[in-house]
Amino acid sequence: MEITALGWVLTIGTILALLALDLAVGTLRPHSVGFREAAAWSVFYIAVAVVFGIVLAGQVGWGYGTEYFAGYLVEKSLSVDNLFVFVIIMSTFSVPKEHQHRVLTFGIILALVLRTIFIVLGAALLSLFSFMFLLFGLLLIWTALQLFRHRQEDPDVENNLLVRTARRLLPVTEDHNGGHLLARVDGRRAVTPLFIVLVAIGGTDLLFALDSIPAVFGVTEEAYLVFVANAFALLGLRALYFLVTGLLDRLVHLSIGLAVVLAFIGAKLVLHWAHGLHDGLPQISTGLSLVVIGAVLTITTITSLLSTRRDPGLTAHAGALTGTPNSRRPDPAPDGGPTPEQP
Repeated sequence: MEITALGWVLTIGTILALLALDLAVGTLRPHSVGFREAAAWSVFYIAVAVVFGIVLAGQVGWGYGTEYFAGYLVEKSLSVDNLFVFVIIMSTFSVPKEHQHRVLTFGIILALVLRTIFIVLGAALLSLFSFMFLLFGLLLIWTALQLFRHRQEDPDVENNLLVRTARRLLPVTEDHNGGHLLARVDGRRAVTPLFIVLVAIGGTDLLFALDSIPAVFGVTEEAYLVFVANAFALLGLRALYFLVTGLLDRLVHLSIGLAVVLAFIGAKLVLHWAHGLHDGLPQISTGLSLVVIGAVLTITTITSLLSTRRDPGLTAHAGALTGTPNSRRPDPAPDGGPTPEQP
């Protein structure tokens, strides 16, 4: 697949324009985002991603178009797990609703930068060493097993290494200082709690990139498609956060579904590597991958809603890659707003 310099410029320019629009909405008019506004933005970003895919398929063929849509679906499903962690972070650090928009937008920009670096590295490794398909596949299978084992847990946000380091090295103000990341206290620079929140989001984005990038390389080897699938999935994340925050607790089987998706893509990568050693070994097509991923996510959503309907006391968890027995999600405040920071 050949993408011209003009194609890259137009793609990156479109993504930067959408990021600038998102940042401007949150910075120029900080406010609590309601359901109707979140729904409108969500529909807009999904429509942009779909239109882009259709235009792309018209230019380079539906083979690559199918790979793009499969990659977008993988990244969109994994981004829902990001939302669980974002909810935990916002609650743990008591982020006011009017500032959550800005924090999410900065977090998405940071995530896009980190994932771009991982995409470049991943594409280079896959082009140089065919056994990287095996390593990526085994990494995804291991991640799936860990996610399944710890599906009833949430990540321990406050004990994140980057958060602990930032708190130890940087002076932190007591208040949010009007939503700014930096402030001046007694004549010296200090960071606000929102800066620590951004560090927490960046740390979790780094961990998510370790499984999301190999996962999307499992459905397409084209670095361009991996990049745009990640970018358009992340662009809609801010609006999706405000749209489904109240529904996330009902997706009690999401971690199981994501574990199945990751294991399936891991097996696909291993088979792809093995096929290079022996042509007689089977491979999993992109079309089949798209069907399986869509079916797993649909079944997961339906069974989750049915289970919570039968037992309203069930609560979904983000899942963790390692056991964190001392971590728990903060209880929601009575008014539905953020909760006080946990001790």
